[in-house]
Amino acid sequence: MKLPQRQRRHERVTKKVQGTTDKPRLVVFRSKKHMYAQLIKDDVNTVIAGCSTLSKEFKAKNMKSTNKEAAKEIGKLIAAKAISLGIKEVCFDRAGYKYHGRVQALSEGAREGGLKF
Repeated sequence: MKLPQRQRRHERVTKKVQGTTDKPRLVVFRSKKHMYAQLIKDDVNTVIAGCSTLSKEFKAKNMKSTNKEAAKEIGKLIAAKAISLGIKEVCFDRAGYKYHGRVQALSEGAREGGLKF
């Protein structure tokens, strides 16, 4: 079965980018309506923290979920969760998406929140 091009790119990049306990992987997923971000430890195969436009923290802000401002806010929220867990450095995994638009806004928000890539 032939996979979509984005999934093939994501699999190729995931082989090279590994999240460890000290430096987890920040994975981005975007759909037409929502943005999702997760911190993953690949050596233990666990998700440490996650945040999306469907989470309570984001919905309390009453923002539209499909624009760059929302993506930037998700970046700030995931950075706050990471820092509260004692994580300051992450590997950014754009999941096969181009580093453009909402994906770029999310990474900028995470950097503003205090994370280092």
